[in-house]
Amino acid sequence: MSAIGVVSSCSCFHPGVWLLKSGMQKMSSFGLHTAARCAAKDYYEVLVLGGGAGGIAMSARMKRKVGAGNVAVVEPSKTHYYQPLWTLVGGGAKQLAASARPTGSVMPKGVEWIKSRVTALDPDKNCVWLENDIKVSYKYLIIALGISLHYEKIKGLPEGFDHPKIGSNYSIHTVEKTWKAIQDFKEGNAIFTFPNTPVKCAGAPQKIMYLSDAYWRKTGKRSKANIMFNTSLGAIFAVKKYADALLEVIKERNIAVNYKRNLVEVRADRQEAVFENLDKPGEIEVHQYGMLHVTPPMGPPPVLINSPVSDATGWVDVDKETLQHKKYPNVFGIGDCTNLPTSKTAAAVAAQSGVLDKTISLVMKNQLPAKKYDGYTSCPLVTGYNKVILAEFDYNAQPLETFPIDQSKERVTMYHMKADMMPLLYWNALLKGYWGGPAPFRKLMHLGLK
Repeated sequence: MSAIGVVSSCSCFHPGVWLLKSGMQKMSSFGLHTAARCAAKDYYEVLVLGGGAGGIAMSARMKRKVGAGNVAVVEPSKTHYYQPLWTLVGGGAKQLAASARPTGSVMPKGVEWIKSRVTALDPDKNCVWLENDIKVSYKYLIIALGISLHYEKIKGLPEGFDHPKIGSNYSIHTVEKTWKAIQDFKEGNAIFTFPNTPVKCAGAPQKIMYLSDAYWRKTGKRSKANIMFNTSLGAIFAVKKYADALLEVIKERNIAVNYKRNLVEVRADRQEAVFENLDKPGEIEVHQYGMLHVTPPMGPPPVLINSPVSDATGWVDVDKETLQHKKYPNVFGIGDCTNLPTSKTAAAVAAQSGVLDKTISLVMKNQLPAKKYDGYTSCPLVTGYNKVILAEFDYNAQPLETFPIDQSKERVTMYHMKADMMPLLYWNALLKGYWGGPAPFRKLMHLGLK
């Protein structure tokens, strides 16, 4: 696979920056941790696979339960990225460097960081296999391996990114190409795509479209742009309340939406994008473009495909309320790699981390899990350089909003929350295991109205 097809963690985040636990600030300094190419030990009470948002958050929580020396995280990447910022990086509103920190700086103090990749899972023997045939056993396993990007499943990619006028906010290698393509745009079709697979942060493919529209209006190019959103889906968004609001934005800004259109090929040398009409399989449409933003097909990390811990489609098979594995009671999953029927976002990870913390605590005491995850997820839908519609919803695609206001309206305050407050909450609360989502804050806000 190309370097662009990487495994990465979740994408959107959530509100409630004001509800930080007391004493959290004194935990903000980074501590030393144990790092090794190979595991220093061959057994850990808690083994965490993946050092993204879910993996780091849960390792911090587990450290407080069983002690740092009894927890290890398997993660090969040297850099940890706050990926929700990449929408704004692609739109020229933030610098890429602001989204990155060394993995060692976010690893909880004393927790062992195993700089390797998982090659196989053997839950029947309570062990995993790493590169170089290294075996590591565990008492409890937390799987937080994220989701894989598959640009190579689109003919002409990833090599097409070597050409101008094309970018993608989903990869460290291509996000800055998006901003260049927006700036260099002169005229013609500006096409934004959504693949025919599960994705992380389902709102992100259209957020960059609204930022592009705003930039071209500001620079006098909008009249020369025919903006198209070609999506494999049959609706603009899964939750009707927010879909209705987005359709108003789309109408107001004269954006064309083509449903059931899946990008299958990019002819970058000719600036042509080829789409299949999913309602008429085999029928293709070819569009010339002056700018193209690609959202890649995505799927489970390869190590999970045909694994004993996964369902038939390759996602970790967990109970949707407790996050405990359906077959192996000492195995748990969190985030994008699971088959939880909710949108794959960092906001979802935050809420899941609080529930999973309670679940594991009870399992460790030989008790049945009681805390239930309701599917909470959130997507701050950026509709301009100072506008956001804050979508929050549950398993049933029903709004589950934090604030006692109409969150389907574009708001400047929500933009600043997305751009300025959420990164602080991510680095200083979620990754340190102190943020379990906005549910307590939501209750306080709504109780205050009674």
